[in-house]
Parts: sequence; C-alpha cells; structure tokens
Amino acid sequence: MSAIRSTTPRPEGAARAASAFTDLADHIRESGLLRRRYGYYWAKLIVLPLVLAATLVLFVWVGDTWWQLFTAAALAVVFTHIAFLGHDAAHRQMFASGRWNDWISLVLGDLLVGMSYGWWQHKHTRHHANPNKVGADPDIDLPVITVAPGSAPRPRGRVVSWLRAHQGLFFFPILFLEGISLHASGVRRVFAGGALKRRWVEIAFLSVRLIGFTTLVFLVLSPGIAFAFLGVQLALFGFYMGMSFAPNHKGMPIVPKNMSLDFLERQVRMSRNIRGNRIVDFLMGGLNYQIEHHLFPSMPRPHLRRAAPIIAAYCRDRGVPYTQTGLFASYAIVVRYINRVGLGERDVFTCPLVDQRRHLIAGG
Repeated sequence: MSAIRSTTPRPEGAARAASAFTDLADHIRESGLLRRRYGYYWAKLIVLPLVLAATLVLFVWVGDTWWQLFTAAALAVVFTHIAFLGHDAAHRQMFASGRWNDWISLVLGDLLVGMSYGWWQHKHTRHHANPNKVGADPDIDLPVITVAPGSAPRPRGRVVSWLRAHQGLFFFPILFLEGISLHASGVRRVFAGGALKRRWVEIAFLSVRLIGFTTLVFLVLSPGIAFAFLGVQLALFGFYMGMSFAPNHKGMPIVPKNMSLDFLERQVRMSRNIRGNRIVDFLMGGLNYQIEHHLFPSMPRPHLRRAAPIIAAYCRDRGVPYTQTGLFASYAIVVRYINRVGLGERDVFTCPLVDQRRHLIAGG
C-alpha cells in the first residue's frame, strides 16, 4: 500500500464525519435497535448449557467406541455456539449491567468453552478500535500466514517462495489448529504477568474445564479413541470458529500506521458482510453482519438483520462503500488476497482510502 503524506483531517472534515455517525446512531436508537433482548438471551443462556449437558450425558452413555467421533463433532459445534454467546456478552449485548455481562462471559468462555475471557477481551478490543490497521490490529499479525502487504521479508528459495505464493490455500487447513491455539493463548495469558481482572477466577474456571473435560474423556474412552476424540473436537472447533471469523476483514483494505480515519469510514470500509438467510445468521452467530456489529458493538444479535438495510442505505447515500458478498465468494476472496500478499505485492488491490486521500491532498 502506498505511503500517505498527510493523515490529519481538517477540523471541518472531522466535524462532518462525527456528525455523520451521530445522525446514523440517532436513527438506529430511535428505531429501537439498541434495546435489550432479555427473552432472546435468557433462552440461549438456558438452552445451550442444557444442550451441552445432554451431549455429555450421551457421551458417557455411548461409552468406549469409535462412534464417539460423531459426539466430538457435535461438541465442537456446541462449544462454538457457546463461544458466540460469550462474544455477545463480552460486547455488553445481553444486560445493562457490565458486571453481569462480565460474569456471563467468564462462565461461558472460561468454564464451558475453555477460552480466557481476559485474553480475548484485550485482543478483541484492540481489533475493534482499529480493524485492519498495521501495528494496531492483532488479527492481521498472524504467526504463520502473512495478511498485511509488506509485513514479511521476501522468501528465499523455491520451496519457500512457492509456499508463500500459495499461502491462501493453507489458510483454511491451518484453522484446524486454531482450537489448540485458542486454549493455549488463554492459559498463557492467565499465568503471565500484567494486569488481569479476576485472574484467579479465570484460573479456576479454566482448570475445571480443561483438566476436568480431558479427565472425563480418558475415563470413558480407551487411550487411542480418547486422543482421536480430543483431536476431532479441537480441530473442528477451531475450524468452525475460524471459518466464521475469516470472511469479516481478510481481503479488505489494510490501513497504514500513519492514517487516521473517522469512525464511520474506519469500521465500514474495513468490514465485509455475508449475505444469506436466517440459517446463515444462526451458523455464523451473527458475525455475518460485521459492519453493523463494528458500528454498534452492543447491538443485540437479533437486531443486526433489521439494522443492515438501514445502515447500507445510509452508507450508500454518503458514498461510503458498504461491502457484502456470499459466504463461499468471501472465502475465495480471502484465498486470492492472501496468495497475492504472499507473492510480495504491496498494492494487492486498489485501495479507495489511498485514492481518496491523494485527491484531498492534491486539492489542498
């Protein structure tokens, strides 16, 4: 991505930008789309733990058999949907009380799923503040796959060059390791230094979940089946989580370190929605409305679908690109984009942000 000489918006431009989002926020609030949905969330808070408990009872009842790999797949799906619900609580979508949302997140994330709420909150807050911004968004700083142009040295050797040029093809298989990574990152965080609220609660909850669940598996299953069970459960959990989050920002414009954008453009231009029906809404846990979620993180999940056409029309009237595509088309975009980054191309797409800034600078 090309360098930009000026990043400080003019005062009148900043005022107009702030006014633009304020007008949208007022309209969304007046439409009732920020109201709490207590019935919806209490139903999920009751049903999902019951489904998890029923699946574990089924696991014990079925006993030591290779058929348990289907139970492992079912648990991967259940854990992912509990994680989606924890995501909603962490964004204050459930209750007006921050304390209630925090404790629900701790129970859902640490105790039921085995992911540290404190680790996730720190990482995810940085992502929401600066999506796709170099040096600020941890979601584009991946250890294996390069997703930001110019962020990795040019590979040496034919094999490494070929792997880097085709890295998009390896992106999705690598997601099978994401489940292990999510658990390990949380454990590292709670035992590392630095400030962490309710550290001992997280340590206790994670210990019960990770040690207790693993012990149960080895008590019910013979060692070979137990390892296979855990492998399938972790792989499918990580893959499902990754496939739900991957379409949201990968392949959208990358923001240079020295660029400042107003809130509306920063959130809309860097996010991608996924078209689909209510089945897609359910399977992706509402993450398919990424633009709406980034603009209004505390908006309850069932309101996102209603908010989408309002926000799309608002952006269209103001010339702000509102991107949405099909689910499988989004995966193809991600693969092509990451491959082109791997080839070492710095301008992997025509970035409308750069073009707009150049025009403003030339006119100033």
